[in-house]
Amino acid sequence: MIRELRTFLAVARDGTFTGAGRQLGLTQSAVSAQMRRLEDQLGVALFERTGKSAVLNTHGREMIPQAEEMLALAERMASDAGAARVSGLLRIGAIASVQQDLLVRALAAFRAHYPEVRVRLVPGVSLNLLGQVDAGEVDLAVLIRPPFTLPPELGWRSLLREPVVLAVPEDCRAAGWRELLTQEPFIRYDRGSFGGRQVDMFLRRHRVAVRDAIELDEIDAIGHLVRAGLGVALLPRTRQLDPRGLRLLPLGDAAFDREIGVVGRQPFERSPLTAKLVACLEAAADA
Repeated sequence: MIRELRTFLAVARDGTFTGAGRQLGLTQSAVSAQMRRLEDQLGVALFERTGKSAVLNTHGREMIPQAEEMLALAERMASDAGAARVSGLLRIGAIASVQQDLLVRALAAFRAHYPEVRVRLVPGVSLNLLGQVDAGEVDLAVLIRPPFTLPPELGWRSLLREPVVLAVPEDCRAAGWRELLTQEPFIRYDRGSFGGRQVDMFLRRHRVAVRDAIELDEIDAIGHLVRAGLGVALLPRTRQLDPRGLRLLPLGDAAFDREIGVVGRQPFERSPLTAKLVACLEAAADA
């Protein structure tokens, strides 16, 4: 019946069997036979046939939205079935702090739509991942927003913002963020990362002299070091950061965010796989 419904809508738009046949690559007699078959299946006449014209009767006019709905459903079913057969490899770069939460939920949705597509996850820091996207070594990368303008062939899609807070041990004495930064050992967010550069710029902008003790890139590991009483740290409050054993102090008027997004070659829609993953990332971030 799907073929007959498609022909029926063509006749309804054109007003003649001949014109509809021309659009569909069918003869006038083939169109007429399909319409009679459709009317037999439905048990009602759909047209007032007068000479060469085919004017819709009341039943025919009422049938149009139902036919459109049925064809749209059939096309969605075919699209979903086709997606299940798509295979290939998608290479995704990702900073460590998105691999346990945001990326997991996005990949769950992506794999439900493209179960035969293999995904290769490439870990790294933001600067290196950006270079890999530019070189074509990965298809997309989820990273911290670069502190500079991207080349025109690369696009940026923002996903979420994470406030940077001062993490101190739970039993740390009460004091303002500036005093704690200057008097306690400082566990530094690696300056080789875009997030670490943000922290360094914050300290310079506010003329805060810290006593560097340890420097590393892993957010969870920084939290563990602070929890163990080895110092204080400026770090983004990520979704998966365990606050137990910590006090996370806001920076007040000096507050700033770490922006997470996805970078890929423009346009993202050039490939249905990259377009779908970006949509899944956006949905996961909104959730």
